[in-house]
Amino acid sequence: MQQFDLIVIGSGPGGYRAAVLATLRGLSVAIIEKAQWGGCCLNRGCVPKKDWHHTAQLVAASQHFAKRGISGTLSAELDGAWQHQHTIVETVRDSYTDYMKRLGIAAFEGRAQFVDAHTLAIGETRLSAKHIIIATGSSPLIPDAYPLTAGRVLTTDDLFDNPPPAGKRVAMVGSGVIGTEFAFILSQLGREVLWITQSKPLANSAFSQPALKILHEALARHDLKARTGCRAQCVEVLPDGVKLTLGDGSVETVDWVLLGTGRRPHTDALALDAAGVALDAKGFVKVNAYLQTSVPHIYAIGDVANPRMTANQALADAVIAVANILKPNSRKQDAAAVPELVYSAVELGRIGMNEDDAEDAELEPAVGFAAFETNPRALGQDDTDGFVRLIADMDSGALLGAEVVGYDAGEMIHSIAQQFGHDDALARFAATFYNHPARTEEIQNATETLAAKWGLAEQVFGE
Repeated sequence: MQQFDLIVIGSGPGGYRAAVLATLRGLSVAIIEKAQWGGCCLNRGCVPKKDWHHTAQLVAASQHFAKRGISGTLSAELDGAWQHQHTIVETVRDSYTDYMKRLGIAAFEGRAQFVDAHTLAIGETRLSAKHIIIATGSSPLIPDAYPLTAGRVLTTDDLFDNPPPAGKRVAMVGSGVIGTEFAFILSQLGREVLWITQSKPLANSAFSQPALKILHEALARHDLKARTGCRAQCVEVLPDGVKLTLGDGSVETVDWVLLGTGRRPHTDALALDAAGVALDAKGFVKVNAYLQTSVPHIYAIGDVANPRMTANQALADAVIAVANILKPNSRKQDAAAVPELVYSAVELGRIGMNEDDAEDAELEPAVGFAAFETNPRALGQDDTDGFVRLIADMDSGALLGAEVVGYDAGEMIHSIAQQFGHDDALARFAATFYNHPARTEEIQNATETLAAKWGLAEQVFGE
C-alpha cells in the first residue's frame, strides 16, 4: 500500500489547487481523477465558457463599429467557437498535468472509494494518507420533465464534451447564473434563443436591483427576454427537434434544448459511509468552519461541500483546507470574502454583504456609488453601462461589501477583493494612485462619495 501525507480526490480547481499548495509546502501528495484532468471548470465549465463569452462580447461590440470608423459587421458560428474552446482547454490541461509531474504529485486515474477513514481503493490499488481532501465537484441537476437525449436535450456538460448539435433554434432552460450566461452567449454565436425560466433571471442572487436592471436592459437590447413562470409540462423528443408544452399552455418546437437548471454535489460511489463522512439533507458533505468533515482528518472543498458551487469558492476552500492541515484550526472559511461573478450581456461582480445582509447583522449600511456613464475610459470603449457600488458600516467605516457592474467587472472586483477584510479598506482605496483614464478610478470616486455623503471623512481620509 502506498502512503502519503495527503490524498486529494478530484482534480478540479479546488482539488488541483490543494494538491499544488500542499506539495509546495513539503507534503507528499497523491491526486485521484476518475475522468478528465482539470474537472468540470476546465473541461466543461468556467474556462471554455469564458472563452465563448469573449467571442460573444466581440460580436456584441461590433454594433458600435460604424461610429468608430470601422466598416463591416461581425457574426460568429457556434461550431468554430466550440473548436476554439476545445483547443484552449487542451492547452490548459496539458499545462496542469505537466506542472503536477514537475512537482512530483502522484497522479492516479480511476474511481476512488473509501475503504476506511485513511484508506482509498482505486480498483485493486490501495492508497493511505494522514489527511484526505474530498474535491469531487458536482454534476448537472436534470428536471424530471426533460429526457436527456444526445443532440436534442443536453446539459452544459454535454455541450462542451461534444460538438454542438445542428439547428438554429435553442431552448435555454434556467434563470440562474448558467442560464443567464448561456442565453447571451448562444444568442451571439448564431443561435435563436427561447429562454424558459421559472423566475426572473438572477432573481435569487445577492445582486442589487440596480445591477439586475442594467443586466435586463442589456439583455433586451439583444432581443433576449426570459419567458418567466414557464415550467415545461411535457417534453417530446422528435426525429428533427424537441416539442415543448409549457405551463402557460403554449407549445414551442426547437432544434435542441440546453439545460442550465443547477447542479448537485457529486458523492456517488465514494463509499463515504466506510469512512464515517456525513452528508446533509441536500447531499452536500457536512463541513465545519475549518472545512473538516465529521471525520476531522478528512476535509471537503468546493461544490461537493459548498452550495455556492463556483470555481472561485473551490479555489478559496483549497487554501483554507491546506492551511488547516498544516496548522490545525488556524484558518476559517469566509465565503463572503470570495468574489461572485456573472458573465452575460454585462458582467456583474460582487463581494461581501449587500444591504439586506448588513441590516440582518444589525449594521447600518452606508453606500457609495460611481457610474461609468461619464468615465473617459468607458466612453472611449463605447460601453458606459454599469457602476461601482461600495457598502460600508456607518459607525466604523469598515467595508462590508461591494458590487461592480459593467465591462471588465470580473477584473475590477479583484482590486476591491485585495483590500476586503482590512479595517481600513476604504482608506486604502482613497490613498491609492490610479492610472488615468481607467475604469478602476470609479473605485476611488465611489469611496470619496461615500465618505462625503455619510460623514466618514475621518475614517477614510484621516481627517
